[in-house]
Amino acid sequence: MPNTLRQTAEYQFATELDELAKADNRQRPPSWQLSPWAVATYLLGGTLENGFEIAPKYIGNRRLIEVAIATLATDRALLLYGVPGTAKSWVSEHLAAAISGDSTLLIQGTAGTSEEAVRYGWNYAQLLSAGPSRKALVESPLMRAMEQGKIARVEELTRMPADVQDTLITILSEKMLPIPEINQAAQAVKGFNLIATANNRDRGVNEMSSALKRRFNTVVLPVPSSADEEVSIVQQRVESLGEALALPAEAPALEEIRRVVTIFRELRAGKTEDGRTQLKSPSGTLSPAEAISVVNSGVALAAHFGDGQLNAADLAAGIQGAVVKDPVQDAIAWREYLETVVKERDGWQDLYHACRELA
Repeated sequence: MPNTLRQTAEYQFATELDELAKADNRQRPPSWQLSPWAVATYLLGGTLENGFEIAPKYIGNRRLIEVAIATLATDRALLLYGVPGTAKSWVSEHLAAAISGDSTLLIQGTAGTSEEAVRYGWNYAQLLSAGPSRKALVESPLMRAMEQGKIARVEELTRMPADVQDTLITILSEKMLPIPEINQAAQAVKGFNLIATANNRDRGVNEMSSALKRRFNTVVLPVPSSADEEVSIVQQRVESLGEALALPAEAPALEEIRRVVTIFRELRAGKTEDGRTQLKSPSGTLSPAEAISVVNSGVALAAHFGDGQLNAADLAAGIQGAVVKDPVQDAIAWREYLETVVKERDGWQDLYHACRELA
């Protein structure tokens, strides 16, 4: 997979997973590739006894990751919940890669997701020629995960219609999937479990039933608690994406990343970091994921249309595009922030003028 645009976690970090497997002498749950300790080390980073460095995949509260891993070692499914851009999908993918060695057993939840995408479908040519049979059945990723004892992933669970969501109840309760057409059932092998993600911006779209909620252990992934933590997250992901995209530019200066993070944190909070100025908050989430996108876009601009060094002019369009989602209300909030904060802040005049030129 060296030429793919986006490599799976188990391929991209294969060396780390191999080193962890060699060093891992702790007890492993059935069908797990690594022990819970090694899975936590893979996600949170650390140094092995042989000196090998494991890079952190998630920067944040260690206990949340430990709770998530412990949940997957039981018969309870895991729901990663939080605002958009808090690394729910990222954590889900890396948990599946470390536990099962396969993060591709994925169902993407949308308004158009059908029950067949969760349960199974049919090869209609086989169905018409020979009737219902196991050979004519097309397995869903969830069904394959059950029969192989692996982790399945459901992204954006609350985007799926409620009746499709409730298809999961029997699977999570009975650990089996009935196939009434052929009077059989797919049985879950030890090691099978489910990671679902949902964001609170979708609350009320397709609310989960209480019966389904009871079958999940919910872990809320928060936005980074400190600016330094958020800067580290953005820096790490931008460097990783820059390598994957082979951008001919220098690594972005830490100060430029910190400016983007500071802007997003202040607008999210509705006040400046020192608490002296109250601000209007725009409608967008302005999460770390959007900060990563802004910086990465700026690096591409600097690489292809600049001198290779990220500067204020490269960031201005990305910041404005991320902040101004509503052309009326968000534009007002952004102009006020520019005039009351960016214009008056020492060392930010270049960013102010770059943004004003765009405006």
